Amino acid sequence: MTNIERVSAATHAQGSSVPAPQAAPAHPAFVNDRAAEWLGVDVLRAEFGNVLIRMRLRDEMLNGYGVAQGGMVIAFADVAFALACNDPNGDGSTVTVASGLDANFLNPGFVGRTLTAHATLVSQTGRSGLFDIRVTQETADGGEETLAELRGRSRTIPNPAYRNE
Repeated sequence: MTNIERVSAATHAQGSSVPAPQAAPAHPAFVNDRAAEWLGVDVLRAEFGNVLIRMRLRDEMLNGYGVAQGGMVIAFADVAFALACNDPNGDGSTVTVASGLDANFLNPGFVGRTLTAHATLVSQTGRSGLFDIRVTQETADGGEETLAELRGRSRTIPNPAYRNE
């Protein structure tokens, strides 16, 4: 079992259908991600092409109208995108980065609600990839609604930090 597959039973309610956050995620795109840390992202699943993350929407993430600031929603979705397009078991010689992102906002996000982002690989050819990211939020009645739908384009490049000596 890899570090990415391990989950923390201490933070997960028994019998819940929602995966537990992973204990000490070792995904190279997450380990030093200070933005994801500030956002409060929990990794529920991080496989190449299939990622599920969550966070709670806080006061400092709201715009002047009292709803989620669009850039915060995009930043959250971008964490899922980065995890989905980088193989956690890769050798580190390359990284996959965003080459473009389109966002469609469908509902406002409200403070205190838990947001979930699910990123999936749609297509990959050579060094280019296409990913869909769906951001949902819990509703007041315990249901779920779509907050935003995003489509990300990726490009694999040599890792500037990688040294093969």
